[in-house]
Amino acid sequence: MKISIIVPCFNEKQTIREILDRVNDSSIWRDHEKEIIIVDDASQDGTTDILKNELNAQYQCLLFHDKNLGKGAALKTGIKAATGEVILIQDADLEYHPKEYPKLLKPIEDDMADVVYGSRFAGGEAHRVVYFWHMLGNKLLTLFSNMMTNINLTDMETCYKVFRSDVIKNIDIRENRFGFEPEITAKIAKLKVRIFEVGITYYGRTYEEGKKIGWKDGIKAAWCILKYNII
Repeated sequence: MKISIIVPCFNEKQTIREILDRVNDSSIWRDHEKEIIIVDDASQDGTTDILKNELNAQYQCLLFHDKNLGKGAALKTGIKAATGEVILIQDADLEYHPKEYPKLLKPIEDDMADVVYGSRFAGGEAHRVVYFWHMLGNKLLTLFSNMMTNINLTDMETCYKVFRSDVIKNIDIRENRFGFEPEITAKIAKLKVRIFEVGITYYGRTYEEGKKIGWKDGIKAAWCILKYNII
């Protein structure tokens, strides 16, 4: 089976080398064909030069945006280019570790799921202790999303989402920024596809370490939950 790993990145010069090393070192490549697609969302910190000049052997496809459009836009670009039977989203920071890939892929390999979410809040996996209000916001947004979709996720906002390509490629994604998460959740819930969750380890980073999402994104996410579940 061919797996497309989509890595959206914006100003990640401190982590891009390490995350690509980790993706390439994943044990899943013993059994599956690899396609790593990086979408550089107009980085301004030197990430682009590193990708072009140092890491060109570390990926199969490198795409660029001329101006910063947001994570959702980068994912749309990557999904359109992906040729794998399964598409997995991997952030370019170090909050999510590719050692989780076998666990994330197993429900799809076993033909039990069409979509898998990696939950930071399910099970007893390790996670770094960082921001209380950020955690509470995530849980409230997930609760609100579940109320609207009538599915029982524990972590709607997680980066780790895995899709059969025929599911995700047939969804019209409109959100360009962090609204991608509630939008895609609402739309896959309407499709009545098989959704699984697995617990993952989470290495949250601080704002000083480069975390980008903030309270304004939470308000936007709440609006997107309403928008895409009512339409």
